[in-house]
Amino acid sequence: MEHRSKPWQGVMVATALPLREDLSADFDAYAEHCRWLVENGCDGIVPNGSLGEYQTLTSEERAKVIETAVAAVGGRNVMAGVGAYGAAESRRWAEQAGEAGCGSVLLLPPNAYRADERAVIAHYREVAKAGVPIVAYNNPYDTKVDLTPALLAKLHEEGLIVAVKEFSGDVRRAYELAELAPGLDLLVGSDDVLLELAVAGAVGWIAGYPNALPASNVALYRAAVARDLETALPLYRTLHPLLRWDSKTEFVQAIKLSMDIAGRHGGPCRQPRQPLTDEQATVIRAATEKALAEGLR
Repeated sequence: MEHRSKPWQGVMVATALPLREDLSADFDAYAEHCRWLVENGCDGIVPNGSLGEYQTLTSEERAKVIETAVAAVGGRNVMAGVGAYGAAESRRWAEQAGEAGCGSVLLLPPNAYRADERAVIAHYREVAKAGVPIVAYNNPYDTKVDLTPALLAKLHEEGLIVAVKEFSGDVRRAYELAELAPGLDLLVGSDDVLLELAVAGAVGWIAGYPNALPASNVALYRAAVARDLETALPLYRTLHPLLRWDSKTEFVQAIKLSMDIAGRHGGPCRQPRQPLTDEQATVIRAATEKALAEGLR
């Protein structure tokens, strides 16, 4: 595909993991979900991210998620989440992803404590030894570690990362990043700044809401990166009441509820995530039903 010369580019969906009522993982439903996303225009998937509730999975479950994803859509189209408390554990998950045939991995900075620049660089150096292309994940809200454009440029210059999932919400960074590290691929990391970052030069989107409405979100992304604002802007306005949930604390519950409403099985979440409040669920249900009523899928 013209829009995707590298495995980490395009619309890469951070997949939700369908859980049964007893909170066991439904791997058959997950495989079907991965295939369905690609059939509806998504380029690949990102298993074992926050949206996949990786922190609550056993090691066996986490490995099976990757194996299931690769079998469903092909290894090149899988960007495995390898976030963990220590660099050694992240490296092991990156090695497992490489052995499974994944095209890339998504790596948070150290997040057990507020790491300084030396610790961040050492962390990425260790995981890079696995030999799989690394997409850095900048989420300063959850990790308390900010991968600034200057720090990302250092990581890229050393050959440790190929791209960044940018979740800071600060779209101004796109321009500074392009100046400091012109060869580093910028990936949209938060659904509610998709249009702004696409116009600023993003070449991929690690996406949440396509779990529920893939076709319309893919159409939005394609129009946005083509800078076809006549198509993109009305679609973005229509979808934004949902997209903004991707940057809220309850994003997993919100996206799973929208999946359920759209006829996909999202199911419950494992603790510590709690069910949505009635007020939250009402807002998400109304926005999802409105999008569906307008023909978005």
